[in-house]
Amino acid sequence: MRNSGENVAGSSGPPTAAIHTQGCKLNQADTETLARSFAQAGYRIVDWDDGADVLVLNTCTITATADAKARQALRRARRANNGAFLVATGCYAQGAADQLARVDGVSLVVGNTGKDRLVATVTAALDQALQRRLLPISVGSSGLGESVLHKDWMPLQFNGRTESAQPRTRAMIKIQEGCDQVCAYCIVPKVRGRERSVHPDDLLEQINQRIDQGCQEVVLTGTQLGGYGFDLADTSLALLLKRILGETEVTRLRVSSLQPQEITEDLLELWSDPRLCPHFHLPLQSGCDQILKSMRRRYDTSLFAAKVVLIRKMLPSAGITTDIIVGFPGEGEAQYRLSKDFARSMDFSDIHVFPYSLRPGTSAAYLINSVTDGAKKERAWEMGKIASEGFRRFRTKLLGSQRPVLWESSHWESGHSEEDATVWNGLTDNYIRVHTRSEADLQNSVTQAQLLKLAMESVLTSIQ
Repeated sequence: MRNSGENVAGSSGPPTAAIHTQGCKLNQADTETLARSFAQAGYRIVDWDDGADVLVLNTCTITATADAKARQALRRARRANNGAFLVATGCYAQGAADQLARVDGVSLVVGNTGKDRLVATVTAALDQALQRRLLPISVGSSGLGESVLHKDWMPLQFNGRTESAQPRTRAMIKIQEGCDQVCAYCIVPKVRGRERSVHPDDLLEQINQRIDQGCQEVVLTGTQLGGYGFDLADTSLALLLKRILGETEVTRLRVSSLQPQEITEDLLELWSDPRLCPHFHLPLQSGCDQILKSMRRRYDTSLFAAKVVLIRKMLPSAGITTDIIVGFPGEGEAQYRLSKDFARSMDFSDIHVFPYSLRPGTSAAYLINSVTDGAKKERAWEMGKIASEGFRRFRTKLLGSQRPVLWESSHWESGHSEEDATVWNGLTDNYIRVHTRSEADLQNSVTQAQLLKLAMESVLTSIQ
C-alpha cells in the first residue's frame, strides 16, 4: 500500500484515484470492482472531472469509433490533469495495448487479463514515479493472437467482503465473462476470452453485501449471460435467478442482456416475481436472414420474432430493446430494406444503432466491404428514426399506468415560480427514464409512480 501521508504531487493526504467507464455494463461492473480495490489499498476515490493522482480509463473497443473516443479521452485527461498518473485498461487495452501506449502522457496500459492486478501494478509504478520519470509500459495484454483465448485469463472468483467505494442505487454484478460464439463482426472473444462463470455462492455473497450497503437494484452483467454456468456443476442462469430471489432480500433484479435463442417460457415464468425487472435487451444485429448467416448469428428472424411475441404475451408491459448493425459487408439495398422493415415490425422500445466497423482479427475483416461510409451514415439515420418512433410509442402507451420507480438523483428546477421544485430522476422497472417534482427525500427509494406526460427523453410522473 502507498504511504497515506504523501500523494503523487507530494502534498499531504491519501493518494486519489478516479475511474471513467466507456462501453457496456460489464465494463461498469469492472469499474466498480476497481474502485473498491483502490479504496481498500488506501486511495480516496474522486470524480473523474475533479482531477486525481491516478486516472484510470476503462476502455471499449467494439467499434473504431470507440477506439477513437478512448484516445480522445486520454488526451483530454492529460491536458486537464498534467502530472497525473494516467492508466488505460479494458478491452481496447487488451486488444491494442501498443496503440494506447503511444498516446502522449499515458503512463500505464493494463489489459483485461491484468485487471485483477491493476491496483498493485499502479501502486508499485507510482512508488517508482516518485523517484524517476516512468515511461509508458504495457501489462497483461496478449495482443490479438489466438493465444489470448487460451492463456492468461484468470478464473473468476470473489475475494471476500469489500466496502463500496461510493454510495450507489444499483450494483453491477459480473456473473460471467467471455464469449464462445465468435460472431463474424465481433472482437469481444479476443479481448474477453472464453466463457467463465462466477460460482453462485460467491455471487450470493456479493449481492447480499451490496444490499447491506444500500443498493436497491442489482444488475446481472456478463459477456454472454445465457451461457452462465456451462463451466460449473449443477447451475444455470435460471437456477441462479431462483437462488437470488429465494436467498436474498434484493428489491429489484435486472438481467442486462440475453440472446433470443435463450428466451424460453420456463425462463420467463420467473418474471412472475415482481422483483425481476421486465426489460429484455435482445441483440438483433440485422433483420435480414442472409446477413444474420454471414454474421454467424445463431438464429433467424422467424425465431427472433417468435421470442418477442412470447415475451409480450407473458409480460405485456415489458420493454424490449436491441442492437442493430447497418452496413455489414454484403448488405445491399435489398438486404437493408429487409432489415429496416423487420426492425419496424418488432416495434422495439429502443434500438442502439451501429454503423458496421471493421475490427482487425475478426473473420468479417476478410469480407469485401461494399457499403460506402455515406450509405452507412444514411442507413444509421433511418434506423435511428425507427428507434425514436418506437421509443415514443412505448412510453406513450404506458401513460396513465403506474410503475415502480427507483429514484437515483435530483436537481433544482427554477424559472417559473409556480413550478420551482426539487426534481427527482429515476428509472422504472421496464426501463423508462422518469422524473417528478417533490420536496420529499426520494434518494435510493422505490415508489409507485403514475406516468403522466412525455418530456423529451423522460416522462413526468406523480408519486402514488
